[in-house]
Amino acid sequence: MGTIIKIAWRNVWRNKLRSSIVIISMILGLWSGLFTVAMSRGVNEQRVKSAIDSYLHHVQIHNPSFEYNLDINSTIDEPLKIYDELKNDSLVKKYSSRVIISAMASTAHGAQGIKLIGIDSDEEKTFSDISQNMIDGNYFSKIKSKPVIIGKKLADNLNLDLKKKISFTFVDDNGDLQRVKFKVEGIYKSANSIFDGGTVYVKKQDLIKLIENKSSVHEIAIVLNNIGHTDIFKKKLSNMNSNNKVETWKDLSPELGSVQELMVWFFLIFMSIILLALSFGIANIMLMAVLERKRELGMLMSVGLNKSKIFLMILFETIFISLIALPVGILLSYLMISYYGQIGIDLSIVSEGLDAFGMKSMVYTSLPLNYYIMITILTLFVTLISSLFPARRALKLNPAQAIKSL
Repeated sequence: MGTIIKIAWRNVWRNKLRSSIVIISMILGLWSGLFTVAMSRGVNEQRVKSAIDSYLHHVQIHNPSFEYNLDINSTIDEPLKIYDELKNDSLVKKYSSRVIISAMASTAHGAQGIKLIGIDSDEEKTFSDISQNMIDGNYFSKIKSKPVIIGKKLADNLNLDLKKKISFTFVDDNGDLQRVKFKVEGIYKSANSIFDGGTVYVKKQDLIKLIENKSSVHEIAIVLNNIGHTDIFKKKLSNMNSNNKVETWKDLSPELGSVQELMVWFFLIFMSIILLALSFGIANIMLMAVLERKRELGMLMSVGLNKSKIFLMILFETIFISLIALPVGILLSYLMISYYGQIGIDLSIVSEGLDAFGMKSMVYTSLPLNYYIMITILTLFVTLISSLFPARRALKLNPAQAIKSL
């Protein structure tokens, strides 16, 4: 066996140019494939993180009928009991209670349906990233009477600027039409332009004054210490009070959760296509090597080298090419993915398009260890498959005819 391995290794380098082309092709294929997948994962993770930080959070609690029509009377049952539970739960990092009203925002330049969210400004500052996304004005610090924070998209649609007034029309809890004016104190811009165009923040106390039920709470948003505990925490809260509806971020935005779960399949399919294309090159090169050495293989068979050893020799030649390219390709990919995972890739040139999909312009590449393990196994498997045809071709050689060939 040792002799067969030595012969196979030397055969790889008999034609250095040809072997080098195959090895470089495999390295570039692995590098480009892994980096593309890492960038795709980074884009998706950035999208999920932006959504969780801005408006989804890890878990949300509502009245079961509230999410369908934003009915002002569909309030959370026993909110004080829930607060006590959240304060004493080790899984909870922080939480925020909100009053939410469906309203029509209007100015002299137009009108648009929005979701009016009443928040505790100090509490929300440490809870969501809205205060960090301010691009103009202040975050509830200057204007004392009825300040409002609006999104950049809404400001553009209604031609609003700082200190300008905006009217909100809504139906109160008695069924009466209410109209109230707020003054724009700040403008924020998140990663999602759709969210920016339909979500407005005001102080909770200003909003509560406009409704009869002063203890109304329409939403409790929760951030956990570990995102992996969302399902466990959801079950715990659901058992505590069945009158409320508890939803995780995956329940609220199933498309985000689905994409994350499908990333493994995307990786396997994408890399399989690349490796399949490379396998044709490997098979072609090895077949050429077999045909060029037809006379040599005939002589080896004539002196007693059996077919199984011939088969192993061709197999080892293919494996050696893979074993040279595989670690180099993976190392190159790892170094580049790690580098851009730290400094990020700036896609600000297409930031407007990314905003529509809820993504930030800075993308950080990411690829877990198990993906490297999977690509190693997949590459070796494809290499073995691609060596079968040239090896089978070598076994069909007739020693007598092969020796006479030029």
